[in-house]
Amino acid sequence: MTAQPDIARGRLDSAALAQNFSDLHPAFDRHEAKIAAERCLFCYDAPCIKACPTSIDIPLFIREIMTGNTVGAARTILSANIMGGMCSRVCPTETLCEEACVKEVSEGRAVEIGSLQRYATDELFAKGKQLFTRGTPTGKRVAVIGAGPAGLACAHRLATLGHEVVVFEAREKSGGLNEYGIAAYKSTEDFAQAEVDYITAIGGIEIRHGQRLGEDVHLADLTRQYDAVFLGMGLGDTNVLGLEEDIEGVIDAVDYIAELRQAEDLGSLPVGRRIVVIGGGMTAIDIASQTKRLGAESVTIAYRRGQPQMNASEYEQEVAQTDGVLIRHWMKPSRLHAEGGRLIAVELEYTREEGGRLVGTGERLSLECDQLFTAIGQAFLPKEVDGVPLALEKGRLAVDAERRTSVPGIWAGGDCVAGGQDLTVAAVEDGKQAALSIDRALKAQAKAA
Repeated sequence: MTAQPDIARGRLDSAALAQNFSDLHPAFDRHEAKIAAERCLFCYDAPCIKACPTSIDIPLFIREIMTGNTVGAARTILSANIMGGMCSRVCPTETLCEEACVKEVSEGRAVEIGSLQRYATDELFAKGKQLFTRGTPTGKRVAVIGAGPAGLACAHRLATLGHEVVVFEAREKSGGLNEYGIAAYKSTEDFAQAEVDYITAIGGIEIRHGQRLGEDVHLADLTRQYDAVFLGMGLGDTNVLGLEEDIEGVIDAVDYIAELRQAEDLGSLPVGRRIVVIGGGMTAIDIASQTKRLGAESVTIAYRRGQPQMNASEYEQEVAQTDGVLIRHWMKPSRLHAEGGRLIAVELEYTREEGGRLVGTGERLSLECDQLFTAIGQAFLPKEVDGVPLALEKGRLAVDAERRTSVPGIWAGGDCVAGGQDLTVAAVEDGKQAALSIDRALKAQAKAA
């Protein structure tokens, strides 16, 4: 193979980049929101509520929108899901509330719940109205590890209950994957930080950045210094291909997305002309679409199984394909080709299932590529528990229904726990339920004393 890597900055001009990374779903105006709201049947025992991990009363907030009470609608949403604004942008509503919508079943077109949720929360943010207040101080202090969706949701609910919260965050900014891990065109105009500011504005929440568990702060110390601890640090590692990956041009998709999210000038990001992405989840879709929007000529996703097994929703797959991404199924990487230490091609082996197991067929295909992005999942780092013997389940923290870990006084939620769904909305629910459990435990302790 003689192809030379072609990686460059500024493949598109600033105007094209601005257009490509503009809001994926422009917000409803008042007229559009009213028309969409009028389609709701306001079902009794609504299936959409049951499908929402945070149990937002969807018919109620839609009725409030229809009557012009957007502040009331926002209150209904945020009381159940304090990150309802971000979730309206990134939640896979097509497989949650909207899939369960009666209109979807009867007409093949669900009520646009996600867009209506965004309309209400955006209106609230535009008005600058704070709906929540800090509760009467209880004198109890809670340490929260991680300022992502789970940690922030836990901190906010605890603050409303009167507890003092200190959040320890390893990165320079709060927000977790909302800030660092989602496609830039899904959350524009620095919305992630606006939401963080709204959450912390009630008081009683201190966030200390640059504080990594196991290095700058230690779990054993926190359990002594605080009345309770919540772990919401997400997943600290990414899976690898198992090939020789110390080659220029082989890139962790999570790292690149984080760099893209923080870039002030998208034209400064180096992007190849020919891109291959390995994986079948949301990260694979996000990196594929974003590199195409940065100006890559060809972008191919290679996934080891079939389309029905992809973790990315059909809707997200369609977004990528509309961007010009080619999705190829039943193939896995078997070898990387390099010249002078730089990637020039990836060799893929076709796969099939035999007796429920994935096997290679022996047939191979080589694709020339300048950059290969790995997006094959993230993993929990056991060292993150920092020497405290917390029980694990399937490689993540084991918790009960109240998000209590095996060690008294320590709760956990979000992606780091067993059964974590890698969704903002699920992480928010974990944080909320953990906060309620912590509050009950602290009150019981006070009563016993």
